[in-house]
Amino acid sequence: MTDRTSSTPLRHFASDNYAGICPEALAAMGEANVGHAPGYGDDRWTTEAADLLRETFETQCEVFFAFNGTAANSLALASLCQSYHSILCHETAHVETDECGAPEFFSNGTKVLTVRGEAGKLGPAAIDYMVRRRADIHYPKPRVVSVTQPTELGTLYSPDELKAIWARAKAHGLRIHMDGARFANAVAALGVKPKELSWQAGVDVLCLGGTKNGMAVGEAIVFFDRALAAEFEWRCKQAGQLASKMRFLAAPWVGMLRDGAWLRNAAHANAMAARLDRALRAVPGVTVLYPVQANAVFASLPEGAAEALRARGWRFYDFIGSGGVRFMCAWDTAPEDVDAFAADAATAVRGAR
Repeated sequence: MTDRTSSTPLRHFASDNYAGICPEALAAMGEANVGHAPGYGDDRWTTEAADLLRETFETQCEVFFAFNGTAANSLALASLCQSYHSILCHETAHVETDECGAPEFFSNGTKVLTVRGEAGKLGPAAIDYMVRRRADIHYPKPRVVSVTQPTELGTLYSPDELKAIWARAKAHGLRIHMDGARFANAVAALGVKPKELSWQAGVDVLCLGGTKNGMAVGEAIVFFDRALAAEFEWRCKQAGQLASKMRFLAAPWVGMLRDGAWLRNAAHANAMAARLDRALRAVPGVTVLYPVQANAVFASLPEGAAEALRARGWRFYDFIGSGGVRFMCAWDTAPEDVDAFAADAATAVRGAR
């Protein structure tokens, strides 16, 4: 949406991190701001948020809250590994490309090993190959498979695909970590229950994103195998992830989960991405690179078109994923935002010819 008095767009397509706080999360923070409450997670909001997550996933999981996804992923992976182990993930996975080595740092040296796969997805055959390629003492022993849902290319693992990964991981004695920064988008897109994309598909620990779904800050680390969470609270404290006013990390989860806002937000973002996908496919010269299954659209633009769009005030990334540019939709992306951007894209492409 563009301000009628300015050429600068009010909302962008660079990242769902650009969006503000959704009303449900903001209201819950306001409720938690009344009076005093115990610190360090001993408050009713933290208890309620954890209980709501257990209800959401329909299992007795262990729940912890962290400030951001880098900490959540890195600490979760560190809890699954020894320093001489390795983590298997797709070559475009966030834990490899965008964590500044944090998984290795927090695990005291565990090595991230990458594999290739179509549309950003890791497959069972890749797991077999990485485990069997070497088994000598000079090689970091594979211990964890890390999957990103949705992938960094905006594609989705189906429950059956996850179960196939689980079968191969289990055969090799590997644990499964899921980077679910946009897990809500996957649940909304596939129309399944959260448990079907997590513990029922073999996931041991899920890093569940809140920030990209409409919260100000905060991720949940959900251990479905509760034994793996032993002493995890000390790991969080050591890493600076124990919030003294924990209720302000937890309360937004209450607001998001108690009436389904987390899935409404995700479904809306997905719908806006589908609208953008249709609009861009109608522009001659634009190629959509991957199936649009969640809230991301990757596209190839003619030379000069991206610069023209940025000159009109639009922001988006061209270094994420595998070529092209990325457009992300958020909980607050409006149809008129999509339409305005698509119109500018058509103009930019015509000018680039």
